[in-house]
Amino acid sequence: MEDISRLFLEVARQELAEMRPRLRQTVAALSPEQVWWRPNENSNSVGNLLLHLNGNVSQWLLQGLGGRPYQRHRSQEFAQRTALPTAQLLEGLDRTLAQADAVLAGLPESDLLRVLTIQGYTISGAKAISHVVNHFAMHYGQIVYLAKMLQDRDLGFYAHLDHT
Repeated sequence: MEDISRLFLEVARQELAEMRPRLRQTVAALSPEQVWWRPNENSNSVGNLLLHLNGNVSQWLLQGLGGRPYQRHRSQEFAQRTALPTAQLLEGLDRTLAQADAVLAGLPESDLLRVLTIQGYTISGAKAISHVVNHFAMHYGQIVYLAKMLQDRDLGFYAHLDHT
């Protein structure tokens, strides 16, 4: 089982690592107005999604699995309307993802089976990791979609596949 556990952790780390530069590139190309634009009051801006991703990864991986203290204010992630600097949002998320990668890199196999209570859910360590990767991918996709809609351009992430 150790090989499967290591593979699971490596895949989770790779998934987050692959999205990280693309997310940064996508958001950095947006104007501050575009980062905080929302289609309607029931939808989120890119800025809100970045705050939310930072909070989610911090709560689930850094606190939940890593045991680091963290006080999350989830509703504020979505309620933020005053524009925060894009660089600040990206740097904060970069720091959090680097810390999460360190937690995953040093995680003992037994922690995949450890029972945790995170955000009111009783789950295994493996489920917490799976949740974060899937949750991150979902919101990453929303950010990419918003950027494509706002800029009317192909982001070029898969241009290399045009030649296959």
